[in-house]
Amino acid sequence: MLEKTYNPEQIEQRWYEASEAAGHFACAPSSDKKPYVIMMPPPNVTGSLHMGHALTFTLQDVLIRYHRMQGYDALWQPGMDHAGIATQMVVERQLAAENINRRDLGRDAFIEKVWQWKAESGGMIEHQQRHLGVSADWPRSRFTMDEGLSEAVRKVFVKLHKDGLIYRDKRLVNWDPKLLTAISDLEVEQKDVDGHMWSLQYPVKDMPGTFVTVATTRPETMFGDMAVAVHPDDERYKYLVGKMVILPLVGREIPIVADEYSDPEKGTGAVKITPAHDFNDFEVGKRHSLELLNIFDETATLNENVPEAYQGLDRFDARKKLLAELEGMGVMVGAEPNRHAVPHGDRSGVPVEPWLMDQWYVDAATLAKPAIEAVRSGKTEFVPERWSKTYFEWMENIQPWCVSRQLWWGHRIPAWFGPDGTAFVEETEAEASAAAKAHYGEDVALFQDEDVLDTWFSSALWPFSTLGWPQDHSELERYYPGAVLVTGFDIIFFWVARMMMMGMHFMDNEVPFKHVYIHALVRDEKGQKMSKSKGNVLDPLDLTAKYGADALRFTLTAMAAQGRDLKLSENRIESYRNFVTKIWNAARFLEMNEITGTHTLPDTIDAPVNQWILHELNQTNEAVSNALSAYRFNEAADKLYQFIWNYYCDWYLEFIKPTLADSDESRRTASYVLQKALHMLHPLMPFVTEELNEKIFNQSDMLIAAPWPFKDAAAKADTNIDLVIDIISEIRTIRSEMNVPLSAKPALEIRGATDSHQSVIMQMEAAILRMARVEAIRFIDGDFAKGTALTSISGMDVGLPLTGILDFDAERTRLKKDIANGEAEAAKLSAKLNNAGFVAKAPEAVVVENRRRLEDEQTRIDALKAALMRLDG
Repeated sequence: MLEKTYNPEQIEQRWYEASEAAGHFACAPSSDKKPYVIMMPPPNVTGSLHMGHALTFTLQDVLIRYHRMQGYDALWQPGMDHAGIATQMVVERQLAAENINRRDLGRDAFIEKVWQWKAESGGMIEHQQRHLGVSADWPRSRFTMDEGLSEAVRKVFVKLHKDGLIYRDKRLVNWDPKLLTAISDLEVEQKDVDGHMWSLQYPVKDMPGTFVTVATTRPETMFGDMAVAVHPDDERYKYLVGKMVILPLVGREIPIVADEYSDPEKGTGAVKITPAHDFNDFEVGKRHSLELLNIFDETATLNENVPEAYQGLDRFDARKKLLAELEGMGVMVGAEPNRHAVPHGDRSGVPVEPWLMDQWYVDAATLAKPAIEAVRSGKTEFVPERWSKTYFEWMENIQPWCVSRQLWWGHRIPAWFGPDGTAFVEETEAEASAAAKAHYGEDVALFQDEDVLDTWFSSALWPFSTLGWPQDHSELERYYPGAVLVTGFDIIFFWVARMMMMGMHFMDNEVPFKHVYIHALVRDEKGQKMSKSKGNVLDPLDLTAKYGADALRFTLTAMAAQGRDLKLSENRIESYRNFVTKIWNAARFLEMNEITGTHTLPDTIDAPVNQWILHELNQTNEAVSNALSAYRFNEAADKLYQFIWNYYCDWYLEFIKPTLADSDESRRTASYVLQKALHMLHPLMPFVTEELNEKIFNQSDMLIAAPWPFKDAAAKADTNIDLVIDIISEIRTIRSEMNVPLSAKPALEIRGATDSHQSVIMQMEAAILRMARVEAIRFIDGDFAKGTALTSISGMDVGLPLTGILDFDAERTRLKKDIANGEAEAAKLSAKLNNAGFVAKAPEAVVVENRRRLEDEQTRIDALKAALMRLDG
């Protein structure tokens, strides 16, 4: 016997372990089944499961389980990313707690510490994924730093270099002075800060009393100024173009140049140009052949290229000292408060510096061209399609990709330098030595580049490096390209675009996946982003412990509407936990009526109610399949919920209760339908479905390996059972709206029923009398008596005589009073929402709540007016 209440804690781990042990998570490379492949976005080795993970892993698992049941050879490729910066930061913090600096340890010893940390603490997220029901092919799990993937990284780097698509260049990078590494544009976070716009006067050489005034938010970079730029059409400065100004404190002469970068309408129209410390200034400097003078060291401390009094000062300390000195000299002539965006490292949280240095770059613009065309031609499709616009905007304006990082943890760049700085890019040191000998004519000492590759470089190879490339191509030919990539919009640039570029370049112009499904963000119930500081974070592991993994999975699936963020609350999860309970109770109902084991349908189905439920089962089957095939996850969940809760539990089981003991047809149909419904529900709720499949239907074969159910030919669409449901529902509505006592059982009068209508109503008479709480059903031709509440259903007039049951005058007075009160409340809410000041100033959540209240009030008013009309009928 099933327990009275469903306890997920007792069954989830057991079924997960049983499914994995039976090999049901594994792909079958030697089978003749058609492959279906999802490459799991590899979570960081430092990561732990959050709600975004829970959403993406749930949706992927739903697709994988569904396609397994559809007969595909399903591969869900798992793994973890080495997460260069994040992992190095974790280990460095641990060492700092022991007063150890990684530089004191040395590179090799530090790397050993990182591997030790990974073995002991890394990969916790894989264990957490299992709690959620993730059915990945775990023995195939890969790590971006394992030897096979490392070989792929080296081969790709060397090949791109030989193709002229990777090169070394001296350019400005986003330098993080805390982490001491370059970071990409995508790892830079713009933060608004309150600062000042300072105006500085630069004297013009040989023109006493003539100054050019420039404005800046960063006066300390003045030491690196190499020009002042003015617009070529700015009449105020035309006579000064070509002349020199004297840089205060430094005394260096710098030219006034004409360049369209300067905006005559902004500030004074004159701009100081610091080519080595500003990306726009760098481009101006290239156009005018200006010198690049670096004034910072790696910690953003001023170096030997500034006056001695400023050398060794932190950039912000130097700013304070410089402003005081310039003010004393009369050079600073203005300081206006200015709130402006300052780029910060997204991990370190400190302002980054544009810094001039040698780095390795990928010619991303060349690699992007076929990747752009692949999406334009439909070889890869974004779902929702609007995300393709975001993809195009970035890809069509892509900049050289700086792939070198000044870290120790990561794939070390396969480049070795000779005595004169010549770089030899090869897969191994031996090959580099041979290339150097050929170049120099003798053996020379080489040293390897100290830098490592951007973490996203190895991640970009994930769709093919995990399948054995470059060594083994057998599985690559079977499982590449993948069917779909499921991910969030925040890594379209970081990862999706780069996989497209690398996949097409190395896989003979074949895209890495056919579809890219972009899911939305998981927010709190008020639509706010979850954050620890706000205290609104929901932990998926806490939620699975409290409500069960099935309830959380179904909630996330049901809320995953395309293009709409999920507003998640515990109330929603609790409501779907109640859905699990509803399913459990339906199974117990069958068990209590001794309907266990697997039942086939009779050769013929005669009862309309059984024909009807089989038709609804078929409709649900088709709708769920179509929805999942189109990534409309919420529609699939909604169809299953409506079928099981409403059609099967609330209507079908109630219809057949009185005759269940004597009807073999109904007993077999009830069993058959619930079993097939559990099949369809399994991808969303794997645990409760497996438990009931075994305990109620006595199945030893698990649902995870079962075929998706076929439609049943015994179903009929024209049974008119929907008419019966409408009648019962409408009578229940009338009773509720008009406060008809539960104990009262009026007659049900129907006028204008067709023969087919009368037939099904009389066949279902017992169910209607019991479920609508009416005494009798009468078909009439004449008028309804006074005091009858009226409604219309499918061309029939339906009446509920209430004389002697209801005081019509008192009820009419009550309804009119409630309507007046409701309209007054609705008017107040409307006035508030029509007040532009309120909408502009109130928090979004408050505005949304007021809109909801207004909608609810208007719905209530409509129901009260409908009840009043019935009274006046």
